[in-house]
Amino acid sequence: MEGQPEHSGISSRIVFFIILTGLFVACISGCRRAGQWLVKEDVPNHADALVILMGNFPERVLEASDVYSKGLANNMIIVYESMGPYRELESRGASIVRTTEQASKAAIALGVPADSIIMLPGDARSTLDEAVAVRDYIKGNPDIDTLLLVSSPAHMRRAYMIFRQILRNSEKPVYVGTSPSSYSSFNPDKWWKRKEDVQSVVSEMVKILSFLTIERREYRE
Repeated sequence: MEGQPEHSGISSRIVFFIILTGLFVACISGCRRAGQWLVKEDVPNHADALVILMGNFPERVLEASDVYSKGLANNMIIVYESMGPYRELESRGASIVRTTEQASKAAIALGVPADSIIMLPGDARSTLDEAVAVRDYIKGNPDIDTLLLVSSPAHMRRAYMIFRQILRNSEKPVYVGTSPSSYSSFNPDKWWKRKEDVQSVVSEMVKILSFLTIERREYRE
């Protein structure tokens, strides 16, 4: 009888160790799949417009041009992004070519007709700002009910979440598709092996958490 408490204590420790090990394995497994989760791909048969999200624009313009050349979208939308105090530079005589304009010129050089590119004002500082600008454009163009977002792979999940939130109260449902750039060096299967990929995953996870807990509340229109 005196040995039972000790035996029970050992059994409890074994069970605790097994549970702890299981949680650790699940956590590691989940973290390893984080890169794959971020890369959301859902390309519809056809979209009324594709939206190039600003950021690493060379890989995004290449993807968008490929999508357009396949006939998967009627138009290409680009929202002017903010470049900080660039107007101050211009006022002092500096000649500035905005990143958005570079993206547009690159798309035209790759075969996208200039009259198929829609440049939206916005001075956007974030994906949220871009989504709001696109939403406002759709309000005046109600025939648009299918969008295809083009961005970098690691950014795709968050972009989708943001656009879905911003467009959820549209007069009619707007389908949001996603096409992550195939020209990116991001490796979703082994993202933890490269510093740049680790930074991308950690940054996106933090930004998604920020969107879900803080920013989303500001756009419940």
